[in-house]
Amino acid sequence: MNSDNRQVGIIGGGRMGSGIAHAFLIAGTDVVLVEVDAVAATAAEARVSRYLERSTTIEQSHLGRTGRLVTVTSVMGVAECGLVVEAAPEEFGLKRRLLAEAERVCPRDAILTTNTSSISVDALTESLTCPERFAGLHFFNPVPVSELVEIVVGSRTAPWVVGYLQSTVARIGKQTIVVRDSPGFASSRLGVALALEAMLMVEEGIASPADIDRAMTLGYRHSTGPLATSDLVGLDVRLGIAEYLASTLGSRFQPPKILKQLVVEGRLGRKSGRGFFEWE
Repeated sequence: MNSDNRQVGIIGGGRMGSGIAHAFLIAGTDVVLVEVDAVAATAAEARVSRYLERSTTIEQSHLGRTGRLVTVTSVMGVAECGLVVEAAPEEFGLKRRLLAEAERVCPRDAILTTNTSSISVDALTESLTCPERFAGLHFFNPVPVSELVEIVVGSRTAPWVVGYLQSTVARIGKQTIVVRDSPGFASSRLGVALALEAMLMVEEGIASPADIDRAMTLGYRHSTGPLATSDLVGLDVRLGIAEYLASTLGSRFQPPKILKQLVVEGRLGRKSGRGFFEWE
């Protein structure tokens, strides 16, 4: 199969989906972005436009044209796409339904992927007729500046699909790691473990969020601390992943009280203006 020059379909135009669209657009790939309704589609298009305006990649590299963006309100919009990236909210039933719908309308040689950060790839294949063409393609937030994409290989994912995805990610200027399907994969499992321990330290009054993060940025050379990263990801998202990991891997991933309380209070991090830190 050679779908290098075909459109990429992205299902879900939130922060992650818009960022993924941006990555393909600046690499010269045409993108179809699916949202739930016209209002959400307009908002997603505006979000992608802001990413493009802020990006200096095109001016620096002069690699060629920017891809064209089309926003639609039906999964039917991906009917001519060679690669589909599902980037809907982290809800198992929703993702499984959207992937099944995409498979029904896509070309027979299309590759389907999910941007899930923790949900089992094998579990999502239960609704698919061609699980060998399906894998996880986990981008990181914020996508425009993140260099990593995690390829998650299901038990029935064909080896050539992994190779194709590695090449595709390289074309959009990012690097890959390949991991076997398991709860939390590699990145979420490690990232959440560090974040939950940092939250427990705040809860126990051991140090302030700023000092805990400073320990990791200055002492361990992390680009951002675990609490600021959690705010960027979204504390509601962190909570959902932690609850899933606790149910599959055990109590060591049990979310602390402070995380649950912040979510109840609507302090979700950067997107709400407040989390462990204040955000503009």
